[in-house]
Amino acid sequence: MVDYTNYWSVRAETPAKQIIRWIGIAQSKYFDWKKRYGKANEHNGAVPRDFWLEDWEKRAILDFHQTNPLEGYRRLAFMMLDADIVAVSPSSVYRVLRDAGAMDRFNGKKSKKGTGFKQPVRPHDHWHLDISYLNICGTFFFMCSVLDGCSRSIIHWEIREKMEETDVEIILQRARENHPDAKPRIITDNGPKFISRDFKEFIRIAGMTHGKTSPYYPQSNGKIERYHRTIKGDCIRESQIKTVDDARRIVKQYVQHYNEVRLHSAIGYVTPLTKLAGEEKAVFDSRDRKLEAARETRRLRRQQQAA
Repeated sequence: MVDYTNYWSVRAETPAKQIIRWIGIAQSKYFDWKKRYGKANEHNGAVPRDFWLEDWEKRAILDFHQTNPLEGYRRLAFMMLDADIVAVSPSSVYRVLRDAGAMDRFNGKKSKKGTGFKQPVRPHDHWHLDISYLNICGTFFFMCSVLDGCSRSIIHWEIREKMEETDVEIILQRARENHPDAKPRIITDNGPKFISRDFKEFIRIAGMTHGKTSPYYPQSNGKIERYHRTIKGDCIRESQIKTVDDARRIVKQYVQHYNEVRLHSAIGYVTPLTKLAGEEKAVFDSRDRKLEAARETRRLRRQQQAA
């Protein structure tokens, strides 16, 4: 290709860049070929290097490690070097032990931080509880919400002037009164209201269990965090709220819309109330039937038009 381009560049008195542009070759590719012009083609496979360890050296490292299992790889490297067993660097010893799986004991148990909870399969398996702030005409109020982790339904909520441990217990008890047969696992963060001895005792007496999220990782309680962000962005900040009574009235309307009207993307675009009642399969089947009927109608209409 280099000879071809040079030949026609001279004959046509045209720059080589124009020739390769007409041919459809990238300039970078052409100049790579030109740089390698006249050189022998070589394979690009792995070429053995002088510093690569031989098999007997790898076996010697593993045998020495089994003899001294409590020593770190750096100390092993210098011990073998002093004993004239094998002359290798600490990094080479590390790679050999790592590839052989002998470094697992140094890794320790992996942290579960950020992995979240095992997702609930039924309504009322998990209730997420969290507190958020509301700024109403320069005064801060507390909004506490209880959200079902499976259906994303808001079980109960309240706006209060203060939010102490007793207030949280009252809100949670009222949520239980709406569903007296539920024995959920309560998911909270590590706030002082949720780690107190009295709150733990309340959870135990009520027959529920308590799970706390990872410290400094609010994403692990992301369902309720996302709901609070949604209600603030779509409801509270879009409304003219002058008093706390206005806030309670507007939030009540939005929660009803959120539970009964708004389609939730995380549960297959059905309403949280539908998911809570276990009726989502009937909705999915109805949608499938409607789509199939519409496809059949289009097919028959095309056949009639083609006839």
